[in-house]
Amino acid sequence: MRRRRSVPLLAVAAVLLATAGPATAAPPAATGTLDYLRAVSGTNTISGQHNKEPLSNPTHWTQQVHDITGDYPGLWGGDLLFSEADVRDRQNLVDEAINQWNNGALVSLTWHVCPPTQGSSCTWDDGVRAELSDEQWQELITDGTPLNEAWKARLDEAVPYLRQLQDAGVQVLWRPLHEINDGWSWWGGRPGPDGSAALYRITHEHLTGQGLTSLVWNWNVKDSDISDLGAYLPADEQVDVASIDIWEKAAPTDADYQAMLAVAGDRPIALGEVGTAPTPELLDAQPGWTYFMLWAEYLDDHDPAELQRTYWDDRVLVLDEMSRG
Repeated sequence: MRRRRSVPLLAVAAVLLATAGPATAAPPAATGTLDYLRAVSGTNTISGQHNKEPLSNPTHWTQQVHDITGDYPGLWGGDLLFSEADVRDRQNLVDEAINQWNNGALVSLTWHVCPPTQGSSCTWDDGVRAELSDEQWQELITDGTPLNEAWKARLDEAVPYLRQLQDAGVQVLWRPLHEINDGWSWWGGRPGPDGSAALYRITHEHLTGQGLTSLVWNWNVKDSDISDLGAYLPADEQVDVASIDIWEKAAPTDADYQAMLAVAGDRPIALGEVGTAPTPELLDAQPGWTYFMLWAEYLDDHDPAELQRTYWDDRVLVLDEMSRG
């Protein structure tokens, strides 16, 4: 028998009331995405589904979740991407993000971004996965240099879209330079104050300097090496949420969980990307995960009954439990 869905939402609303002041229970849109994540932390986990290419159909995987479970995820994820076709279709992504937000979902955006040594669009292997020399990196993080200015110009390509979202009232879980501790991308895997964290700081300073105040800054790492996550952490005020992507294993270990709690401090933690939806047992053992984001096509690898088991668990919040009514 399927669970009654109103109970978990009431529990969340009670926490939100305590933080939002008098009057009626405030929904996520009124209290803010960050407050909402803080409210569910330790009690509930928001279901999430990433929608990768093509941007011409940015609800493909979300709809497939509904086909399997009868529920829509509480969190919709998208990606600005890098190919020439996807760059042309970014407006579709923005339109859908606004639609998802207006329907009651939280919104997360990632950007597999081309390096500043290349143009606005690029390929995967020779672009997103390109390598910068140490000399190029030093130029990149030095204010006013050609590569530094090229990076800021690259960020400016996203500004009109992010501004549209802000003007529409959408608070975006913004996940730039994701998996920052892993060297598979041109931006990641450089520890220390002059490494990948420096580029994150520049990115934060530039985008906030453009008046983008509705971004919830999601600092993201990968489970490949959790031994010194602090070596990739920028200034405290530049991180709102700390998330980890689980790709080296099927599920986060207790060590992953404890490492994220330690590096996050009082910030919410989340599963930024997973290839396997967390089981109810895992969420009971690791209750601090505020959401999980199942990665696009990995949905196809799931036994429908197992996905239903996660989505129908009392801890897991789906879209109709997050209604802004």
